[in-house]
Amino acid sequence: MSGCLPLVCAPGYAFAEPWRAALQAALPEERIVDLAALDARARADCEMAIVANPDPRELATLGRLQWVHSVWAGVERLVADLQDSPVQIVRLVDPQLAETMAEAVLAWTLYLHRDMPRYARQQAAGIWRAHDYVPPQRKTVALLGLGELGAASAAKLRAAGFQVSGWSRSRKAVAGVQCFAGAEELPALLAGADIVVCLLPLTPETEGMLDAAALAHLRPGAALINFARGAIVDDAALRAALDAQQLAHAVLDVFQTEPLPPAQWQWQHPQVTLLPHISAPTNRATAAAIVAANVRRWRATGALPAVVDKQRRY
Repeated sequence: MSGCLPLVCAPGYAFAEPWRAALQAALPEERIVDLAALDARARADCEMAIVANPDPRELATLGRLQWVHSVWAGVERLVADLQDSPVQIVRLVDPQLAETMAEAVLAWTLYLHRDMPRYARQQAAGIWRAHDYVPPQRKTVALLGLGELGAASAAKLRAAGFQVSGWSRSRKAVAGVQCFAGAEELPALLAGADIVVCLLPLTPETEGMLDAAALAHLRPGAALINFARGAIVDDAALRAALDAQQLAHAVLDVFQTEPLPPAQWQWQHPQVTLLPHISAPTNRATAAAIVAANVRRWRATGALPAVVDKQRRY
């Protein structure tokens, strides 16, 4: 047996044991244990930990800790907690996650494209009325974020017939996608979009990026899907844009506070479809296999996988 690897999860995390079991199955030569099961001496020997939004105070008990491997793709909280620490962060990069997200992007784009919110309102009001069909070739879906998630989503959207544009902080080239880059090109991307899909990481540059000024560039009747992080969208500006019919509808899967408190306006707004952060759940089996491969490589060579840039936060 190579060694003992602690799994450090957020306090009260309901899926800690399923994650431990999946990781143990993928790494039978290691002993995957909850941090609480380790005494002070064992903790002092740990150079690596597998984590799911851990309490940084618990990580601080691992005196020789060099790096942590997150079982999630989003690591902004972990980066904030370890900003001043020498501990390196490896985030999950799982092709299955990109496929799952792309499936959700296509599903909810079609939901908006085929006017499902309007037909749901008609059903509630007892109205039988058909509306003109618009083919997907006449709709432009704009992706904010052209990394692994954005590229996979673009492929599915193009296969379904949509025109696709995309924005990233630095210039990228994605087949069949009209690419925009930098703050100066964001208004043009938004102005040409029928549906905007946010897939950006949360960084100091993207926090609050979709504010009143940005949303004002959208054509009347456009729609928004946010599958990224709640803090990227200014909630007050979003509500104002919906109330003013600048935005026809918003599909929201992420929020600044989760679970979303019952008193929040999004629950009852007629132009909001609210989801409980389910657009791209991590597949424990594929994620555990990726973590296992990275751990084995590190054990064999001492080489870390690609680490997160703490300044860029991804």
